[in-house]
Amino acid sequence: MNAKAAVFMGPHKDFEVREFEVTAPPAGYGQLELIASGICGTDLHFHNGKLVVTPPTIIGHEFVGKITEADTDEAAKYGLKIGDNVIADIAVPCGECILCKHGDDANCVNMQVTNGGSIEVAPYLYGGYTEVNYTPLTNLIKIPEELDPTIAATFACPGPTAIHAFRLAHQAGVDYSKINVAVVQGLGPVGTFAVMYLKKLGIKRVYAITAGDNRKREELAMTLGADKVFNLTREGTEAVTKALLEENGGLGVDLCFEASGAPQAVVQGMNILRNRGIYLVPGQYSSSGGIEIQPQLITFKALHIIGSSQYSICDVEKYLSFLCENPDLHPIIAQLASKYTVDEINKAFIDAKSGNNIKTLLVR
Repeated sequence: MNAKAAVFMGPHKDFEVREFEVTAPPAGYGQLELIASGICGTDLHFHNGKLVVTPPTIIGHEFVGKITEADTDEAAKYGLKIGDNVIADIAVPCGECILCKHGDDANCVNMQVTNGGSIEVAPYLYGGYTEVNYTPLTNLIKIPEELDPTIAATFACPGPTAIHAFRLAHQAGVDYSKINVAVVQGLGPVGTFAVMYLKKLGIKRVYAITAGDNRKREELAMTLGADKVFNLTREGTEAVTKALLEENGGLGVDLCFEASGAPQAVVQGMNILRNRGIYLVPGQYSSSGGIEIQPQLITFKALHIIGSSQYSICDVEKYLSFLCENPDLHPIIAQLASKYTVDEINKAFIDAKSGNNIKTLLVR
């Protein structure tokens, strides 16, 4: 039996679709059959040359699949069995560094990954862009049986990414019950999830900022909970900033969540926040150039700026619980995914880069 996989050949190059032999999983691993695997903004950065990974390799880290083979006794230790639908988490923190020992394994300084194995040595298929995947049982999170795994796949990485940022803010003393107005910059997968998560937290007014002319994306954001979507292309940065500064009686907004990845967004984010405003910044995840900021704003406004990059398994579990607790969101989430086969990988990347897709999934 063979399985197809899309092999990353380097920045700006087409992927090569190759067939690999499906072999027995190594000890401690599960063999997974593809249900859906997301194309992340990180992967686009690899393809654009803004983040570095050595080709040829199979990238992708949002694999959702069904366990088809594993040692049953070993799997049972982790509450797993053949036939379970799972999310594969690629992060392997060391457990020994100062961050791991203080409960912050998402920021482990010796972080390893499960998808870095060689495509020259069996079982070959460690990445996300493949019809069969091999992941350590320790890194598999079971999807509740009542949850459609394709729904879970839509935000399998963006959801935990956003939740981790919100968790860091909570640990830093942010009380969401006191937030009146929140703004999300960017309506890609992370921003779209942040909109609905903030609304479910009970935030009174949730606004989104986007650019371009994707009216469908803006409409879906409203359906997911945004009270208003500001468009920088149509309205201009100055007008949007002025409108948001009128919130809280002219003080500005309470919380801003940066998910656009555009460096210039940071300038606007700092400007629209009120004194003691909270700025969560998980979106600046590539080397996309520098900007000039006014650092005195941090001082005079006493801004609370929190960066966030990776996430932990507990954030994935929180994400799945969130989906189970909010079934009303499932029909809307189902509309957000554009689906492609592994054979269609190059078209999938073109469409993902175009901005027309909210979430791009590879399916069987």
